[in-house]
Amino acid sequence: MNYEEALEYIHNIKWRVMKVGLSRTRTLLAALGNPEKQLKFVHVAGTNGKGSTSAYIANVLRKAGYKTGLFISPYIIRFNERMQVDGEYISDDELVQLTEEIRPLADAMTETPSEFEIVTAIGMRYFQRKKCDIVVLEVGLGGEFDSTNVIDTPEAAVITAIGFDHMKELGDSITDIAGAKAGIIKSDGDVIIYGGEPEVEDVFERKCADAGARLCRADHTRVADIRYALEGITFRIEPYGDVTTPLLGVYQPKNVTVAITTLEILRKKGYNISDEDIKQGIAGVRWPGRFEVLGRKPFFILDGSHNPQGVEATAASLRSYFSDKKIVFVVGVMADKDVDSMIGYIAPIASSFVAVKPDYYRAMDAAELAGRLAVYDIPVYTGDTVESGVAQSVDLAGEDGVVCAIGSLYFSANIRDAYLSKNSG
Repeated sequence: MNYEEALEYIHNIKWRVMKVGLSRTRTLLAALGNPEKQLKFVHVAGTNGKGSTSAYIANVLRKAGYKTGLFISPYIIRFNERMQVDGEYISDDELVQLTEEIRPLADAMTETPSEFEIVTAIGMRYFQRKKCDIVVLEVGLGGEFDSTNVIDTPEAAVITAIGFDHMKELGDSITDIAGAKAGIIKSDGDVIIYGGEPEVEDVFERKCADAGARLCRADHTRVADIRYALEGITFRIEPYGDVTTPLLGVYQPKNVTVAITTLEILRKKGYNISDEDIKQGIAGVRWPGRFEVLGRKPFFILDGSHNPQGVEATAASLRSYFSDKKIVFVVGVMADKDVDSMIGYIAPIASSFVAVKPDYYRAMDAAELAGRLAVYDIPVYTGDTVESGVAQSVDLAGEDGVVCAIGSLYFSANIRDAYLSKNSG
């Protein structure tokens, strides 16, 4: 098996099943000798911000000298991003070796596992082989029945901002969605929440009380004097003084607060994390595809927000950085997304839309998306490909304009490649 064959096996259509329950993941991990039992975790769930929050925590732990695993979903540019140790992606050879190890075990299972369950098993075995001190484990979808939730009580369970997404799987109300995320709360655990919505907090309070877990709300009032620039965001957070993050969304100071609150709890548990580790770890984080500036003339922003709350935050960021400009939006979404609510947040600042279809089997067709966008009485163009859509958007914006590609993490690599290809030409 080579690298391409390993990916073909992992992405095989036979694994594209959505079945509730953790039994298949447990069966697969048991056949591997339960590698997850030999690891410590920070488990991160939430609708928005869980990726960047996970990256902050992992990078600080690495700065503090801990061999740190990071498991993310989905990847942005290359599959290997999903499993990292100390900032290094799993190598092609290691991925092949682990896929060859797991393949006969998965093929022998009576109940077919899903793709994400196979990826989770590969990740657990990888982190065990690398002898990680701790793993920052990002939930794929929901929490309670996500395959990452096979772990025992983690060092910390983190729940970032909650919003409406994956409603078919998680429920139609914000409390239903919060209840699914609360599934990662376990007996005698420490739980850190983003906070801010009483009805959501009530769900977490009840779950913590039932599980005998300790609840800690991130205190966002610790943040003051926020200074936004396209090179990074600097703000004061007590008691650390000025902290800078290179991640640009206006929501990032709150994500940093959640991460720091988590790290402070880890310190109380005996982890040796200095104030300087925290500041350097946050300043050195890299997280592509989240309000990322790919280029200038025009400014080209790549943002993977893909639900109403995420797009609302992106619109706020665009207003903060480009208050005097209208934006050309390249839009590509999955077919199950709440497109109308998402677009409602960006339509007031849009000069035009370019609809494209992400290269993913669940993507909405560009023509259908263009029809949904047409109701806003704003010019709508359709890209036959992501490449042509990016080229159109750059031409529409002109050198002094702004383009923002938005709607899905799944087309981030295509957008990046298309932009860099046009720019180099």
